[in-house]
Amino acid sequence: MHPQDLVRDHTVYSCVMGSRAFGLATDGSDTDRRGVFLAPTPLFWRFEKPPTHVEGPADEQFGWELERFCELALRANPNVLECLHSPLVEHLTDTGRELLALRDAFLSRQAHDTFARYALGQRKKLDADVRTHGAPRWKHAMHLLRLLMSCRDLLRTGELTIDVGEQREPLLAVKRGELSWPEVESWMNRLAAESRSAAAHSPLPAEPDRERIEDFLFRTRRASALGSLEPHAHDEVVQGVVRRVATGQG
Repeated sequence: MHPQDLVRDHTVYSCVMGSRAFGLATDGSDTDRRGVFLAPTPLFWRFEKPPTHVEGPADEQFGWELERFCELALRANPNVLECLHSPLVEHLTDTGRELLALRDAFLSRQAHDTFARYALGQRKKLDADVRTHGAPRWKHAMHLLRLLMSCRDLLRTGELTIDVGEQREPLLAVKRGELSWPEVESWMNRLAAESRSAAAHSPLPAEPDRERIEDFLFRTRRASALGSLEPHAHDEVVQGVVRRVATGQG
């Protein structure tokens, strides 16, 4: 089976990510699509295993195999966790619906470490740009601020919200270069400090609920092996217009 056939025929969940999901889209924004596909269990009985991820078939499209997606989410990978919380869902099957129902099982205080490490890597790149060119790439600076906000609020509330809401205009001002680098740098430092403080009193558990996720994977693989998962039998496909499931806007 061609990898892109897995995406086309066995996707259980797909959504729009990037600026459109974050509430930061402008006229020139791309449409980034992310998804999860379930490789049929018999494919794992071969020497050559199914791919853990697939690029395409459309531009700006990327998908993970279900098990790999769950592994990354259990490690609190920021990109994967945010994918589970996109307000823009395009395709959903019964298996995908169950995956979304498990979103809270992936969340833990480990998010502070993984988000902070990712943010540190991005910050080093911005600092290098400032040293080399005298200014950062402002779009990247905007997205780093957004990530730091998301991390802080997750640790404070126990819930991951990726739409920036009322912070849209301040963040877009950063993208346009309307703030100085010292101002942006101070904002980043403040958000990082607020995240550290929130981590100490977070309502999140110390570890994700691996047992619930493992049970879900076992049942899903077993059903596939027994032939009881029929692709597209219970699909809920949002046609024509992307549906805002998180905000209730249609």
